[in-house]
Amino acid sequence: MATFRDLMTRLGLTVNERKTRLVQIPEERFDFLGYTIGQFYGRQGKPYIGTQPSKKAVRRLLRRIHEETSRQWNWQTAEKRVSELNPILRGWCQYFNQGPVKQAYELARRYTERRFRRWMMRRSKRKGTGYKQYSDSYLYDTLGLFKPPDQRRATLNAKA
Repeated sequence: MATFRDLMTRLGLTVNERKTRLVQIPEERFDFLGYTIGQFYGRQGKPYIGTQPSKKAVRRLLRRIHEETSRQWNWQTAEKRVSELNPILRGWCQYFNQGPVKQAYELARRYTERRFRRWMMRRSKRKGTGYKQYSDSYLYDTLGLFKPPDQRRATLNAKA
């Protein structure tokens, strides 16, 4: 019986020994292309093999939001910052729409709101968090900030 390494060698492909490992599903999970793949549990507690955004991918998104709402951008208008943030959020939500994504979307939404409000307060040289000054309707309706959906779309993009 040929091993994975033998098959890759026959195909003329090299394997990164540090990154390559064999995983026993459903006992273990692994990360691939920003997703964690493994066993999850449905609403009734029934186990299934599926995907969810990896912790590393979520951290990378939050770091990007942090960078886009840092002090270096205080010279720009709020509308310009929204136009920079929206493609990041929209693209991330469109890519990570497989599996249980509600918690990741909620975390991204809350973090973006908090960072953007604080950025607007710093920009106007005021102290505070900005919750009273900048309501949700101002952020989403007036400025047009992208709001991650409350749940993933009903139709999935994955092809078997």
